[in-house]
Amino acid sequence: MRPMPEVSDAYAPLRPIGWSDDAERIEAARGRPVARVTGQHRSGFEVADGASPDSVRRVQAPAPWTRKIDPELRAIVGDWVVLDEPRTHILELLPRTALLKRGAAGEHHKLQLIAANIDHVLVVVGLDDDFNPRRIERYLVVVQASGASPVLVLSKADKCPDVQGALDALQTVNLEGIPVHPVNAKDAASLQVLNPYLGPGKSAVLVGSSGAGKSTLTNTLLGVEKMKTNAVRASDSRGRHTTTGRVLLPLPQGGCLIDTPGMRELKLSGDEDLAEGGFEDIEALAQGCRFSDCGHSNEPGCAVRAAIESGELTEARYAHYCKLRDERDAAATTLAQRRAENRVANKALNKRLKDKYGRR
Repeated sequence: MRPMPEVSDAYAPLRPIGWSDDAERIEAARGRPVARVTGQHRSGFEVADGASPDSVRRVQAPAPWTRKIDPELRAIVGDWVVLDEPRTHILELLPRTALLKRGAAGEHHKLQLIAANIDHVLVVVGLDDDFNPRRIERYLVVVQASGASPVLVLSKADKCPDVQGALDALQTVNLEGIPVHPVNAKDAASLQVLNPYLGPGKSAVLVGSSGAGKSTLTNTLLGVEKMKTNAVRASDSRGRHTTTGRVLLPLPQGGCLIDTPGMRELKLSGDEDLAEGGFEDIEALAQGCRFSDCGHSNEPGCAVRAAIESGELTEARYAHYCKLRDERDAAATTLAQRRAENRVANKALNKRLKDKYGRR
């Protein structure tokens, strides 16, 4: 393990916006001006350099980012970047410690990058009609692939007549090692259980459906009404998108929080590992089948079917696992094709540039 280099005092002001002493990042920065991306726009980025809690400046992206390249090579909210000396342009992207992404909504398969360099992903689920154990499983699969740690936040506990019943329903979800917190998002005292994930040098991102209470939770943590909120529909507890873009906010607790628009469709990206995402028990069962190519239907000696018949595994959870597995595999195939197409396009672009401007 590499020794941790000494942190320059120049980076101390970045701690309120989530700077942590990551050795690889410190080495890559090499003492140059560093800032964190707090907003993203067509014409460039908004970044904070820690000069003050509200110190944000507009900067331009490097020229290669304006071309058709892999989206993971561009900065997103939460990224750390090196700036030039006038601090008007981004020079390069610093190494990431985590990257939360999903398949973009719609028929075509594209990646949507949500947030980078986060320590915890707070999955906010309302204890109303928003509560769905199968959708929670989907969130956890996506979060576990990011490199960040998931935390399940059950909002609207003050309006739920049977919180324990909801917790009992979560027994069908593999939540081993995942904290679960029922909270009242309007009550600061109730949200104190989240403080361990929001301390100095920590970064967290909120994800969840529209109307789950993310903006209300953010306002309560901030202690001011900064994020717009709307009431949900009484018929299905759905909300409108009150947060229209990802935004990074320093918190009084010492860390920072990234609020995101509500997600009505959460598609897998193709990079997920279902075993790490909470389905390791099902994949372990499959290893115990008599035949290596067992389809888990009518084959003799099928450990998966035996677990379902004994009640160890529910039919609904297994069906959801199959759905996620098939979606992940299809997305992985498309993602591999798209990455190959991007490599070919980049090579062709580089050749045209060299032919036009000559080799250096």
